[in-house]
Amino acid sequence: MSGFSEREQGFEKKLAFEGDKKFRATAKRNKLLAQWVGARTGMTREQTSQYATELSDHDLKKPVDADVEEKVLADLRTRGISSTAQEVRAEMTRCMTQASAE
Repeated sequence: MSGFSEREQGFEKKLAFEGDKKFRATAKRNKLLAQWVGARTGMTREQTSQYATELSDHDLKKPVDADVEEKVLADLRTRGISSTAQEVRAEMTRCMTQASAE
């Protein structure tokens, strides 16, 4: 195998690893975000777990942070909780930082 082929394979493995790492961190972020929403809305542990699954499913269908932000904001408003997009965005950032560290 040539040096170029080895580097190419190494690069592909690195990209796959980084993609998997980002996917896992985003899934963990969504779980932490669901716990935040659950605490703010008075959800039970089971309801929070179901919401985390719902949030992850939504993120898989529309893998853009803005879509997750809009969903969380709409869900909070539906449950009568006043919140701003900036507040949700800040919590998403905090959750991602925590998820990445873990």
